[in-house]
Amino acid sequence: GSPLVLLRGATGHALGASSGRWVTKAPMPTPRTEVAVAILDGKIYVVGGFGGPGGLVEVYTPATDRWTTVSPMPEALHHTTATAAGERLYVIGGYSSGWKPVGSVLEYDPVTDRWRKLSPMPTARGALGAAEIDGKIYAVGGVAPDGRPNSDANEVYDPASDRWSPLAPLPTPRDHLALVAWERRLYAIGGRVGGNYARNLPDNEVYDPIGNRWTRRRPMPTARSGVAGVALAGRVFVFGGEEPRGTFNTAEAYEAGAARWIGLAPMPTARHGLGAAVFGETIYVIGGGPRPGGSYSSANEAFIP
Repeated sequence: GSPLVLLRGATGHALGASSGRWVTKAPMPTPRTEVAVAILDGKIYVVGGFGGPGGLVEVYTPATDRWTTVSPMPEALHHTTATAAGERLYVIGGYSSGWKPVGSVLEYDPVTDRWRKLSPMPTARGALGAAEIDGKIYAVGGVAPDGRPNSDANEVYDPASDRWSPLAPLPTPRDHLALVAWERRLYAIGGRVGGNYARNLPDNEVYDPIGNRWTRRRPMPTARSGVAGVALAGRVFVFGGEEPRGTFNTAEAYEAGAARWIGLAPMPTARHGLGAAVFGETIYVIGGGPRPGGSYSSANEAFIP
């Protein structure tokens, strides 16, 4: 049957759809969920996930509304991350060989259409978050193979030196979170405890690399995990998610200057395990499962704030 679509605040009250509109774009060729998404040189890369070949990389060009395929990753990954730094794409962490957390660092060069393996992340993790600030990539949270429900690891990778360094740990360890860079800070939003989407969190914690410290900010109105996040025009946007009863079409944005959350026009397709990227003044929200757990979609929906 049809999935249950959830749009509600943390108290169960409906959130106002205060702004923005959605436009449907060319669907992704291969329906997938638990993907990683990043934009590089005007193209949106959708990496790995469930539903297609494990190393699959499909590329969307917003300017032409068309999809292409590039060389697959050298290993199959899901619940991984994708981050652009400089002129390269970096895929870090995730699960391989079923549900084995890995520390893989894969670099893609779009000029040569080739991948290479680099120095692994110190703490192997799946369902983590990653984001770039000043040319360095921060990897935060996730699930590590150490027996704990979650990892609090916050590690930074410097592509110039191919080296990793440990940083102040994430105050609220979790997985399936959104990690968004905005104004040279990291926003770690939402997520779940121990991979259990019945234990979703609304936490909003901000990391400042200059002071190597975390601060807590106003929590997200809707506790969610399996979400996607991006930053645009002074706001940090969080889309989708899941819980045992269904998937979310919820779109909420945090206005850092005013320290408040606002509700946005709901996504046309409720889903989790999705990815998001910004091109111009538009946010593209791609892939994900319309039902909790294992389900897939080709959804490519553009949000115009």
